[in-house]
Amino acid sequence: MHVSVPVDYEALSEKTRRVFQNLAIDKRRLPASQLQKRGIPSYVGEWVLDTIVPGTGPLSPEEIEKVQAWAARAIPGPNDHNLVKSRLICGETLRILTPLQVDVILNRNRQDRIGKLSLIGIHDAHISEDLIERYPELLRGGMWGITELINTPEGVAVASFRPMQSSINLDLWKEARREFTLEEWRSLILISMGYAPDFFNEEQQMLLIARLLPLVQKNMHLIELAPKGTGKSYVYENISPRVRLVSGGNVSPAVLFVNNATGLPGILARFAVVVLDEVQTLKFEKPGEIIGGLKGYLANARLTRGGLHEMSSECGLVLLANITLDEHQRPVRDPLVMELPEFMRETAFLDRLRGMIPGWEIPKLTSAAFAQTVGLKSDFFGDAMIALRDDLEADHLCFSRIRLSGRNTYKRNEEAVRAIATGFFKILFPDRELSTEEFYRYCIRPALRMRQLIWDQLYALDAEYRQYDQQITCV
Repeated sequence: MHVSVPVDYEALSEKTRRVFQNLAIDKRRLPASQLQKRGIPSYVGEWVLDTIVPGTGPLSPEEIEKVQAWAARAIPGPNDHNLVKSRLICGETLRILTPLQVDVILNRNRQDRIGKLSLIGIHDAHISEDLIERYPELLRGGMWGITELINTPEGVAVASFRPMQSSINLDLWKEARREFTLEEWRSLILISMGYAPDFFNEEQQMLLIARLLPLVQKNMHLIELAPKGTGKSYVYENISPRVRLVSGGNVSPAVLFVNNATGLPGILARFAVVVLDEVQTLKFEKPGEIIGGLKGYLANARLTRGGLHEMSSECGLVLLANITLDEHQRPVRDPLVMELPEFMRETAFLDRLRGMIPGWEIPKLTSAAFAQTVGLKSDFFGDAMIALRDDLEADHLCFSRIRLSGRNTYKRNEEAVRAIATGFFKILFPDRELSTEEFYRYCIRPALRMRQLIWDQLYALDAEYRQYDQQITCV
């Protein structure tokens, strides 16, 4: 039987530095730098720190001043569009930190590939074939990096590009896991996500880790319901450029699936994870078409609109929604999904979501909830999580060990439990070293809980599901 042992965070910091060396970072450095006030995510900010002021421990006043001076030159502010363009007109060569994406134009009048730098309002920069071939991710979701821009008679051109890059070796990742106890590894995962582990109890820690499931599992579709202040979107906006957070504005079938006019794939084809934040406040264009397209995609991982431009995708979809709690901090509405937009309450759609994260059980975040010790750099950590998608041996191992019990089980319940349990297995036990009791406690049990929450909604909303077992249990 596994017995939890308190974590010595000072010793854990030393071990993390020894095992991961320059891939570790003191999580106090980024908040002290104030880089995030410039609108850049953590995975970019920590890369900047490692590039400009590499080192260990808290930032010194001199290092803060150096970083701020560099940021003032290289990171444009939200009102600097015209200033950047004016400097280019004057003949300056600019080197700025910005996301760069390549769009493909393919029609009768024009066939071209153009650079899109939305942070500075440039959407048609010339970019060389060499750069596109060297960095194919530019054609997918784009990449952050140092972009050198010049003005030419034909317009703005990308002269050079230095991307943020980190390479992941899964065998070395698995070997590193063997250096840590389960409690240490779980704490390291949470610190790398940006949290202070000791602010949360074990159950709450597992709920936070559940937010990583769509990164490590292909086509992992989840919903999290929680009150404001629990940090539902915090991890997703700070962990990886391959995660797209949609917060506010209009959401259309062309944005999600494919633009039939241009043939350009939507965000579900270009990112590893798409997160729709605060779905009650998003404006959905043609909600009937959106929910129909999502039902098809969530069922068979294929994107299409009207039978045109059909393509497959491994992207996970995450829905985040605010809910109201009573004085006991329990959800007011029953079924829980009654606070979702009406078109999202359709049981055929809800059924295709793998599981629900009960975010109302996560405490509201205060300054004490955020990491103050050594964890893994966000860009490396995010890449490691996404690399675990390709650990097919883990998929096979878990799928063969998990089978639902009962008189009349429902196929999608078993598929969901297997997928969620496999995700927890990849995150917590990449080295495969665990007992049967640990496999049930940290993989199967939380998977059963997350799927049961979805199943409870279906059971309450649609009598069709009541022909199956009400309680989901495992052999």
